Amino acid sequence: MLVKTEELVKVTTAFRTINEISSELDVPQHVLRFWETKFPQLHPLKRSGGRRYYRSDDVELLRRIQRLLYNESLTITAVQRLLAETHNALASPSSDDSHEEALSDLGLFADEAEESDDTHPTLPPVGLPDAMRRTITEVVGELRSLHALLLREI
Repeated sequence: MLVKTEELVKVTTAFRTINEISSELDVPQHVLRFWETKFPQLHPLKRSGGRRYYRSDDVELLRRIQRLLYNESLTITAVQRLLAETHNALASPSSDDSHEEALSDLGLFADEAEESDDTHPTLPPVGLPDAMRRTITEVVGELRSLHALLLREI
């Protein structure tokens, strides 16, 4: 596949500069650099002088991050968790069925959550400090949002 960039035609597997990615995604370059600090899965090649070259996998990851942050209105923390969980779940399995099983092991399918309240509690256990209960409740809310996103993508 070819991509037209400023009068040039590039193969989608070619390395892309931060300027090209910034223009394509309509995201300022400083935001892309910031995302590199927040998402360890993102690692463009850096040449002398710090010039960045993004691989096609990096570009796809940037598109996904942009969509989750801007379109889905997730927080950076929620996107970090989603990417980490998805990466861990999808790194080892080799088939689509095993991907689904790995995601299921993370408790990301609604039908499993409804079946067993003991395995997937909706509220933090009693006896925890209020601050910790609030934090856990917020995390559960974020996980539910991520769960909904994953169900849409699968």
